[in-house]
Amino acid sequence: MKTSGSVPSQGSSKTLVIAEKPSVAQDIVRALTPAAGKFEKHDDHFENDQYVVTSAVGHLVEIAAPEQFDVKRGKWSFAHLPVLPPYFELRPIDKTKSRLGAVVRLVKRKDVGRLINACDAGREGELIFRLIEQYAGGLKNGSYQPLGKPVQRLWLQSMTPAAIREGFENLRSNEQMQGLADAARSRSEADWMVGINGTRAMTAFNSRDGGFFLTTVGRVQTPTLSIVVEREEKIRAHRSRDYWEIHASFLAEAGEYPGKWFDPAFKKPTGDDADADLRADRIWNQREALAIAEAVRGKAASVKEESKPTTQASGLLYDLTSLQREANGRFGFSAKTTLQLAQSLYERHKALTYPRTDSRALPEDYLPTVKQTFEMLAGSGMKHLAPHAQTALDGNYIRPSKRVFDNSKVSDHFAIIPTLQAPHGLSDAEQKLYDLVVRRFLAVFFPSAEFMVTTRISSVLNHHFKTEGKVLVKPGWMAVYGKEAAEDVVDAKDGDKGQNLVPVREGETVRTESVEPKGLKTKPPARYSEATLLGAMEGAGKLVDDDELREAMQEKGLGTPATRAAIIEGLLTEKYMFREGREIIPTAKAFQLMTLLRGLGVEELSKAELTGEWEYKLSQMEHGRLSRAAFMGEIAAMTERMVKKAKEYDRDTIPGNYATLSTPCPNCGGVVKENYRRYACTGADGNSEGCGFSFGKSPAGRTFEPEEAEQLLRDKKIGPLEGFRSKAGWPFVAEIVIKFNEEEKNWKLEFDFGDDKKGEETGELVDFTGSEALGRCPKCGGAVHEHGSNYVCEKAVPTLAQPTPSCDFKSGKIILQQPVAREQMSKLLETGKTDLLDKFVSMRTRRAFKAFLAWDKEAGKVNFEFEPRASKFPPRKTAAGAPAKAAPAKKAPAKKAVAAKTPKAPKAPRKTTAASGKQPSAALAAVIGEGAVSRPEVVKKLWDYIKANGLQDTADKRRVNADAKLRPVFGKDQVTMFEIAGIVGQHLN
Repeated sequence: MKTSGSVPSQGSSKTLVIAEKPSVAQDIVRALTPAAGKFEKHDDHFENDQYVVTSAVGHLVEIAAPEQFDVKRGKWSFAHLPVLPPYFELRPIDKTKSRLGAVVRLVKRKDVGRLINACDAGREGELIFRLIEQYAGGLKNGSYQPLGKPVQRLWLQSMTPAAIREGFENLRSNEQMQGLADAARSRSEADWMVGINGTRAMTAFNSRDGGFFLTTVGRVQTPTLSIVVEREEKIRAHRSRDYWEIHASFLAEAGEYPGKWFDPAFKKPTGDDADADLRADRIWNQREALAIAEAVRGKAASVKEESKPTTQASGLLYDLTSLQREANGRFGFSAKTTLQLAQSLYERHKALTYPRTDSRALPEDYLPTVKQTFEMLAGSGMKHLAPHAQTALDGNYIRPSKRVFDNSKVSDHFAIIPTLQAPHGLSDAEQKLYDLVVRRFLAVFFPSAEFMVTTRISSVLNHHFKTEGKVLVKPGWMAVYGKEAAEDVVDAKDGDKGQNLVPVREGETVRTESVEPKGLKTKPPARYSEATLLGAMEGAGKLVDDDELREAMQEKGLGTPATRAAIIEGLLTEKYMFREGREIIPTAKAFQLMTLLRGLGVEELSKAELTGEWEYKLSQMEHGRLSRAAFMGEIAAMTERMVKKAKEYDRDTIPGNYATLSTPCPNCGGVVKENYRRYACTGADGNSEGCGFSFGKSPAGRTFEPEEAEQLLRDKKIGPLEGFRSKAGWPFVAEIVIKFNEEEKNWKLEFDFGDDKKGEETGELVDFTGSEALGRCPKCGGAVHEHGSNYVCEKAVPTLAQPTPSCDFKSGKIILQQPVAREQMSKLLETGKTDLLDKFVSMRTRRAFKAFLAWDKEAGKVNFEFEPRASKFPPRKTAAGAPAKAAPAKKAPAKKAVAAKTPKAPKAPRKTTAASGKQPSAALAAVIGEGAVSRPEVVKKLWDYIKANGLQDTADKRRVNADAKLRPVFGKDQVTMFEIAGIVGQHLN
């Protein structure tokens, strides 16, 4: 459809252009200015006589079940499932509410007569615009009302000014985009229905014995977890086998060279039952290996040799996943960290192009921009990069190539490359990532590296030894990475891949100088790192058998480059996996989930085929071959079936591969075995009912690892452990003990929250004999020991040496869910302060925060000390013109794990004094300072702070945006001016 870029004849009406990101809006303005006239810049848009150009910042609206159909956490039972709302409401995303309000106001302007969707060219870009448009229309009787303003689509795959102008000349109609819009909305709603219902059904199933055992599932996260679990199952099932390699050294006239024995007749086994450990150079019998070594030692060998040139091109340009993989492998950056760094280099420094891309190519019209970028790099003064950029320019390396410039391989976005702006002031991590991208960008235009590869076969009495050499002839692109000569080849010292081989004359006979059989063991497959897991997610389609489904997943894999880091982080947060060094290891909770899905017969949730099937059908929908109603009907049926299977499962346990503990039952000495829900006594023979002793595998939603269950049974206690959840879903930290119950005459599992008062009241003497002191008490100099759930001074509890306590020093081993390790308490006693601890959780806001624990001599107790934050503004000058001194770090009392309720303070008199005023909370004191204050004084000081830091919302002056200091006070990102007085009251004691 060919349309003019000018405004339709609707009087004075204007065209509103909505881009996905602010940077794209600016590119559009620059491209339109020559023809449409100069734009005036406003806070949230650009405008001239014809156009209003604005942007979202990604998704501004999300789908949700209407209030009357939603089920809040804490009521997740089968009685409320499945949740299949008749329609979905649209809700603003909290952190971008103000941006949504600004865009909606522009959409509703009376002088705006037409809308152009300029969001990214793809399914998510279509969804972002459609949800904003529907939200602006408003909800009435279960459906969103049309705005009545015509919509056209700007479809861009390149952001050059010429490409943007061409896009405006070829706008697509709303009808042309309907299939893509239907597919986008259907994918979003289907993910919601399967994720919400699956999570609530599995949570309800696992919470049947009481408590709240959150068990999250999702179309992408669960198959990703399945990949990790299946690898771990192979590792656990692997049984190491002995094998031998034979390494020899051969003496030629020119010198020695190594070689490794191999069987030239070996063929790699194929099929499902193939033994993956078989190799051409492995011998499985020691006697045979020794016999070969003995036979060839000292004997003459004939030599055959083949040398041929080979080339190696550089890697392709980076998309987000390949960048995350490389940064993880080189620097150990997590996928989340790499995305954050790339986003900072894109948004803040303007040094990289948009990072959330799945393309590794550039648009075909981008050659001039690439040449400009090389010119910028050559003149940038970056000594480690500039010479290579200049070499490429001098050598005319930047030429059209389908390997780099290919429109068919550019989707919503193109590959990640440097922009025309040279960065300054990068952090060390940002610099590493920037250099990684720039070197790849340079290398992809350089010539291929050239090698000479030599394969030498030395034959002794019908035994064959292979030697490989690889010599770098021309470095080509490798020069960008400082490789003027090839580095040592992996395994070179083992004799199968030498480097510069000594020459052997044609027909020369060499001598087998030394031979050594080397005994080795087979290894299990390696665990996933984030780099290899990202690769597995990207290539998940390879795991799918069905050709059509595999083809549908070819471009997508599991998740998208933009979401894969969040999927991995989500699985780590929910304790399905944990990091150990660079390895990712699944937890007992992960195995339990896979056992559950298999046992219930809903294992499709853990298979990549589900994504493949969805992608195939969504592709059909995009092309008008499948209706949205039919697809959503199938999703509803699948959801109902999944919930029904969980709901109607009536057996006591679920079949699985369960552990047997080595510690006997504390009640009868029988064998304790694991089942789906519990560890239970199975009698002396391990196969009977047992004595009735058992304990739950997942108390308060945290699943024991088998090693933890073993420790609990052996020591009768364990902890403090993190990851427990209350019935309302809040996390907490606790110790767990097994105690003998006199009434039931059996041992029972209990939480120990550290209430030591009962022991104190009895006056029972405490014996610290054999206990290692952590340091000296800061109050009286006595020794501080671990006692129950606290660290206490030896003089603060009754002992044989001092029955009447004379000191009151005590500090919890768990403070606001933060476990305080012995080493940290020792450090506090020695230096006055712990390291920065990051797992404190506010009892009021339920938000995590970081703080030091420090000894406050004035208060005579352990207090919080917060990190000093650098101000965004220059320091104020003193009277003498010097910068004012930085305020000392604020301290706040550290609460014990279980705090007593504070009695209400009496009303303060009108005049505030140190004795009569109210004390601000730690969070409030961090903003207004320490010391007694009245409520009016607090409000005034807060408003002074808000105005000084420009925190009033630009779109609505009655609203205040919280910065890092105010967020702990407000408990949220934004409040109205009318809320402040009420909030202040909560922070005054």
